[in-house]
Amino acid sequence: MVKQVVPSVGPGENPTVESAPRDRAALVALARATLDGNWEHDHTVPSRTLYPHQWSWDSAFIAIGWAHARPERVWSELTSLFDAQWRDGRVPHIVFNPAVSDAAYFPGPGFWATGSVDAAPPTATSGLVQPPVHALAAWHAYRRAPSDQARAALARLYPRLVAQQHYLASHRDVGGAGLVSIVHPWESGLDNSPAWDDPMAAVPAEAAVLRAYRRRDIVHAAAAHRPTDLDYARYVAIVTAYRAAGYRDGDLAHRHPFLVECPLFNAALGAAEHALAGIAGEIGADPGPHRERAARITAAVVDRLYDPTTGTFHPRDLRTGRLTAARTVLGLTPLILPDLPARQVEAVLVEARSARFGLATAMPRPLPSHDRTAVDFEPQRYWRGPSWMNINWLVRQGLLGHGHAALAAGLGASMVQLAAVAGCHEYFHPDTGAGLGSPAFSWTAALLLDILAED
Repeated sequence: MVKQVVPSVGPGENPTVESAPRDRAALVALARATLDGNWEHDHTVPSRTLYPHQWSWDSAFIAIGWAHARPERVWSELTSLFDAQWRDGRVPHIVFNPAVSDAAYFPGPGFWATGSVDAAPPTATSGLVQPPVHALAAWHAYRRAPSDQARAALARLYPRLVAQQHYLASHRDVGGAGLVSIVHPWESGLDNSPAWDDPMAAVPAEAAVLRAYRRRDIVHAAAAHRPTDLDYARYVAIVTAYRAAGYRDGDLAHRHPFLVECPLFNAALGAAEHALAGIAGEIGADPGPHRERAARITAAVVDRLYDPTTGTFHPRDLRTGRLTAARTVLGLTPLILPDLPARQVEAVLVEARSARFGLATAMPRPLPSHDRTAVDFEPQRYWRGPSWMNINWLVRQGLLGHGHAALAAGLGASMVQLAAVAGCHEYFHPDTGAGLGSPAFSWTAALLLDILAED
């Protein structure tokens, strides 16, 4: 494992700027060493401490970084993930390394028990998915490091990416309006976001459920920075319900306790179709159907998830039919849709530039994950306030796509400054910039390389 330049800090502490890398070369070296330290023969673990397996959307972001460090690993990273794709097209959110003890991570392969599911691959995986940012990442990485070998790898990956999109569109459109429903907060990627508080409150569970298990996350990170035992009990209850049905998606509306249309997930779905159109054009396939699907997805995201009263996007709880109230960074992520209408782009920019998030051409810290002005804003707790490199990277891509280069530059500079002060942590205190969660975190390193390359 690569040693962080600045040690992890506790509540109320600040990292020491004097020990941080101050120039571009030192930051590049730190990021490359972080990725190399987390490499596992054909994929990259998110971190050596808390996340010892392969995670789906992590690998997508990591592939972007490999394009700047070791381009051949882009395609190994993505291929190893898609080798665990289920026969129905789903890409599991965790692919378990059989060499790692089942007790090293909770919930491990024994909990998911996918070996008895017909559609599952021989490799042990979870049964959930994560935001489909993979086509976006593959196309971005290819354009960063094009070659004949990369084009051939892209062509081999293309049908798998198409199958992923088909699974989501055909199996998960529970609301019937052309959007994907997530069946667990873990599928959103923003596991513990306040966006899920209302739909999670309706999931019956007691904290005592966790007595049968041993959480590994609070061994490596402070409990005050992680989801509560009651949150985890509800997470377990939702997975148990999905597992009991063999991870089938039929009749979800009638039996599953958590069904939400997420702005980020569906924006990623639409952005993936735009990326697939680019990939199709590069490899000689027809981009037309991808462009048509992308337009339909964007229209559905605006129709179903945009709230003109707040001027931002919110998840829709299919159990109640209502948009959730929390104003989180999820509401900004539809900016990654290149065909998002100008009216919604401008409204989201007003939200992003407000005191809630603080986007500016010069900003001391990147976007927080939750509204800074909210009474339940928690600057150190997982997804309830801290800044995350991957979400800021996505919003920055959206700003660039809609012609807001100055705002994108301000956001990018604030992201680089985080790493310059605290190293490549999993997430960061949104006010002090202190590194939180796992040190030597792969997607932070990968996306840092991508931003630095643009400089």
